[in-house]
Amino acid sequence: MTTYGAGAMTNSIPEIRDADFLFVIGSNTSEAHPIIAMEMKQAVRRGARLAVADPRAIWMTRIADWHLQLAGGTDVWLLNAMAHVIVSEGLEDKEFIAANTENFESVRETVLRYPPEEAEKVTGVPAETIREVARAYATTEKAGIYYTLGITEHTTGTDNVYALSNLVLLTGHLGKRSAGMNPLRGQNNVQGANDAGATPVFLPGYQRVADPEVCAKFSAAWGVEQRPEPGLNLNEMMKAMSKGELRGMYLMGEDIVISEPNVSRVEEAMNEMEFVVVQDIFFNESCRYADVVLPAACFAEKDGVFANSDRRVQRVRKAVEPPGEARADWAILAEVMRRAGYPQPADHGPAEIYAEMASLAPKFAGISHARIEREGGLQWPVTSPTAPSTEYLHKDGILRGKGLFQAVEYRPPFECADAEYPLVLSTGRTLYHYNAGTQTRRSGGLTAKQPEGFVEIHPKTARHLGVADGQLVDVVSRRGRVRCRAMVSRQVRRNSIWMPFHFPEAQTNLLTTDAGDAVTGTGEYKVCAARIEPVAESEAERLFPGSYAAAG
Repeated sequence: MTTYGAGAMTNSIPEIRDADFLFVIGSNTSEAHPIIAMEMKQAVRRGARLAVADPRAIWMTRIADWHLQLAGGTDVWLLNAMAHVIVSEGLEDKEFIAANTENFESVRETVLRYPPEEAEKVTGVPAETIREVARAYATTEKAGIYYTLGITEHTTGTDNVYALSNLVLLTGHLGKRSAGMNPLRGQNNVQGANDAGATPVFLPGYQRVADPEVCAKFSAAWGVEQRPEPGLNLNEMMKAMSKGELRGMYLMGEDIVISEPNVSRVEEAMNEMEFVVVQDIFFNESCRYADVVLPAACFAEKDGVFANSDRRVQRVRKAVEPPGEARADWAILAEVMRRAGYPQPADHGPAEIYAEMASLAPKFAGISHARIEREGGLQWPVTSPTAPSTEYLHKDGILRGKGLFQAVEYRPPFECADAEYPLVLSTGRTLYHYNAGTQTRRSGGLTAKQPEGFVEIHPKTARHLGVADGQLVDVVSRRGRVRCRAMVSRQVRRNSIWMPFHFPEAQTNLLTTDAGDAVTGTGEYKVCAARIEPVAESEAERLFPGSYAAAG
């Protein structure tokens, strides 16, 4: 949003298969986004080169030309070093920079202080590998960057995104097919939620709350004065709740007792809340703290639209009736508004609600349920009923006018390994389970495939600690202790460990730090200091009879 003028994938998912160079960073694509990974596999099969930057040896590294196995939290060093190669070797797109960008010189001066040889010392990625990948990216016309939570879930997440944005602007890989900068959304309608204004700084259509004209427009439309002050982001809410400054909470499709970092602090604060509402399709862990639970309909039980990662707004149609007292989310919210004294039209439904949003948000002005029925999914911006869908952004010029280079300096993670906690813990998702496990852990087949939590540990680290594959261990951080099985694996770096967060009985987020990015508030799930303590065989046998026989 800051550097280009739109916070979404610049390009489309179908374009991936035609790319000639893919730079995947901070994304376990084959497990977290398997459909997008299929497009990447097609591109590689066709001859595209693939570079994967990730502390783990994920499945995508098997087919990659380069695996940049960087140390956790060193993304800015790696990306600035790539920019250093591009600038120092004259590989930047000088014509594009001159015509379409601003603030280039500040980035040039900064990245020249990040040579690959010094980057190797910090990141662990060989200098020559950094040079090869930078050259390949800069000199390939159809070159796209793809990233997700491995970039953003850091205290330096915004800096990481700026550094990636700089690479795109340096090389002119913007406003072209099969190129651009492409955040892969972590959940199925995250893009749609943001489009609709589910952020503390935007009203629908990415119109800033702080803009007086925007506030006036929505105040007139809704008959309620809109205040120009931004709200709290999620990280700020959790901290305010812990201080007693937030007394009530309405949770909708979010199980914060599983998904939030440093969750013991969250649980303590939830116990002190005056009023908590949970609206969800299943009874989840956060419901234990709720005063009211409102049963919601799932995707197959309601009409509406979803917007996916590449800005494509698509219809969702009711296939079955909701069970029991469950209702569609919009219907629940409309009824809450009625009870609170804000009347809602009785004949309004999803089509009318989207039409109202489109009338107030220029990016969606040409999108409607009726048009989607006729033409299929539409990618915003669609600025009028006759305007075409936008396959890729910035084709006719960068949306903010000129692309903004943002110089960033490396800052270490909030918490680094030390003598007491010598391992670096990172967390993530697996193929078989999804987020807090609210849905997937109710599936017998998926649970059979992956029944419990685990911690990945490198063989040499495991030998040093006296840990065997399948052994019960305690993973300990400054915030908590979690017991699970060790999975000895070469996927992780030495002295690094990795855990999924889907399992309430092995609650990974008891361990993670709630330090957040200064701009977005996103927690640093990807780096925290930890240690592993083997559980004595006698204790493990007492707690889990037959556990060692099963492990063997």
